[in-house]
Amino acid sequence: MKQQTWKAGLVVALVIAVASSAAFAAAAAPAPAKESAAPAAAAPAKEPAKAAAPAAPAHTELLWPEFWQTFHDPTPWLHMGLDQRLRLEVGQNMQTLNDDLASDHRWMYERYRTRWSTKWTLDENVTFNTRLVWEWRTWQAPETKSQFTNSLGGSNPHVTNFNPDEALFDWFNVNLRNLGGLPLTATIGRQDMGFGVGWLILDASPLDGSRTVGAFDAVRFTYDWADVSTKADVAYVNNSPESDRWLKPINDQDRGFMEQKEQAAILYLTNTSWKPVQLEGFFIYKQDRPLDHLLTNFPYAWSQKGETYTYGAAVSGTAAEHWKYRAEGAIQRGYKFDATSTVGSLGTRRDVAALGTLDTLEYLFKDVHDNATHVTYEYASGDDKTTPDNERFDLLWGRWPRWSELFIFTYANETRIGDMTNLHRANIGHRINLTKQWQLTGDYHALWADKNTGSGSLANLNRSPDKRFRGSLYATTLKCKLSDQLSGYGLFEYFVPESYYVSPSDDNAWFFRFNFEYVF
Repeated sequence: MKQQTWKAGLVVALVIAVASSAAFAAAAAPAPAKESAAPAAAAPAKEPAKAAAPAAPAHTELLWPEFWQTFHDPTPWLHMGLDQRLRLEVGQNMQTLNDDLASDHRWMYERYRTRWSTKWTLDENVTFNTRLVWEWRTWQAPETKSQFTNSLGGSNPHVTNFNPDEALFDWFNVNLRNLGGLPLTATIGRQDMGFGVGWLILDASPLDGSRTVGAFDAVRFTYDWADVSTKADVAYVNNSPESDRWLKPINDQDRGFMEQKEQAAILYLTNTSWKPVQLEGFFIYKQDRPLDHLLTNFPYAWSQKGETYTYGAAVSGTAAEHWKYRAEGAIQRGYKFDATSTVGSLGTRRDVAALGTLDTLEYLFKDVHDNATHVTYEYASGDDKTTPDNERFDLLWGRWPRWSELFIFTYANETRIGDMTNLHRANIGHRINLTKQWQLTGDYHALWADKNTGSGSLANLNRSPDKRFRGSLYATTLKCKLSDQLSGYGLFEYFVPESYYVSPSDDNAWFFRFNFEYVF
């Protein structure tokens, strides 16, 4: 185990050294700029709410520049992109906060993601867009990574050492612009879709990490009403957990994107008439239907049934010279059935009455290092077991690591992975650009539960019946952008649980990631 850890560490160190020296050499060389930039699809994804590292000198291909120019634009009507990501991730006690559980005590694995995108120009206003994604993993710890054992008694396959996983399309859509001679755009098919800072709408595939980004099966219309500085988005979403519903993945692993079948309608309005103030208003109807069978990567208790109506608004902008703010809130109504671990059965039907808000105030120093300090408050109501209603706020498609890579896993035994509701979060953080290429951020999060919900149906996380202070989370990230193609970061998080968690689920947890990305 220790030998494997040192080997992986040496490989990562070698990659950093070679890539950094090559990038600096290329940036200093008097080579011409790249003729055709990669499309937006190839940009590093999944973290739009976090500040990007500063811009760096342009970078040209180190090897075979003529080949890559031909690859990107082989014909006037076809543009292609390619990017590669390497991640080393190490953690401890992320799901159970229990040192004594061997299955969760130590984690160490590598993730290798390759994405190939194409943009076919069929007409001046018509394009066909695809992106094929493959992410495979290698494991050092735990020695045997077991998935959930389902209620029918069958055990899912163990994943050890090398896991090739599957390759699939997370983009497969047609984009139509200037419909009817109007400022109207339509995107039809599998696509990325995000609004605001991604609080409620960003990731339709929370169960596969950042292998896919978005992956909405949707029809989206955007009308840009410039005369009144308003943009209106209307979307219909029809998602399925089964990734082979439209296109069968290569080496299909029978994994789910999400836990239930989803149909939804979205109306999102954005107005900038009162600059620098931006106003947003939205309505989201979402219908969830549980599966009638099991998939390999989640327990059946995560598959839910219900209908929710979400009404919300946001205001953002700048004040004076140094202040930046955003306030967003939503209420939810509808109904949901309580979770059950038996396939095909439903729990008690309860009406939904939930609230949520996300508010941030940031001070921009506007100095030579672009220092900035922010404070954030987030609230997602929890279910009060003493009432007949369900007060738990549903994050909809906001189950991604918006503020923590570690804490999303602690919810696996409370709600679902990434379903970080029943929460009060007070955050203070700072960022500084150390140089033109390097940026350092630090954050502290004080976390409380809104309600005491008991032990729940999954019993690997012991919780207090009357305490609500979840604990303290410390996080820091060091980002580097060596060129417009080469970037990376190191991230470390440490969680100290408090009175909400009780023995044996009260041990500290930590998570480390090294991330390296290259856009060809």
